[in-house]
Amino acid sequence: MLKKIPNILTIGRIIIVPIFVLTFFLPGFYGDVIPCFLFVLASFTDFLDGLLARLFKEESKLGELLDPIADKIIVATALILLVMDGTIKNLEVVAAIIILTREILISGLREFLAKGQINLPVSNLAKLKTFLQMFSISILLSGDTGNKILNFQDYNAQTIGIIILWLSAFLTLFTAYDYLRKGIDHAISEDNK
Repeated sequence: MLKKIPNILTIGRIIIVPIFVLTFFLPGFYGDVIPCFLFVLASFTDFLDGLLARLFKEESKLGELLDPIADKIIVATALILLVMDGTIKNLEVVAAIIILTREILISGLREFLAKGQINLPVSNLAKLKTFLQMFSISILLSGDTGNKILNFQDYNAQTIGIIILWLSAFLTLFTAYDYLRKGIDHAISEDNK
């Protein structure tokens, strides 16, 4: 049973998404706290399922398939909702577009490289990018409640969340370039054979 936990956590992350969406529209305190909690829980299970899979040596094909899908669904959903309600607005939307575009690009790149049985390992910088991305989205989801809790002089939670979102967007560009370069190098070497 313990060996199935990583896949259960991944599937749970996908199941959380509709609940996350519904709670996002709750008014006031609960509409801030519950979706923020669900997003943090989903982010934590992303870390935990990978750790448990390696610990139990149960890195399955199902987990390999579902894990990146679950991650992209929760992040894309959160960013779209935050843009929709105006938490992310104006030029800040560019940071969200950069993050979403990179997710699509890397998915396609991984699929292309998988045909050649080439693995594209996650770099430490990409892991940092993911952490900052999840952290910034969590802060932004905390809404007015987060503003009351995290109020540092002129910087409320929303401002801090947007700053960290931009930082993760810049790291997203850098890591996407690195992955894309490896993919293009592989494609060119395959064409030259």
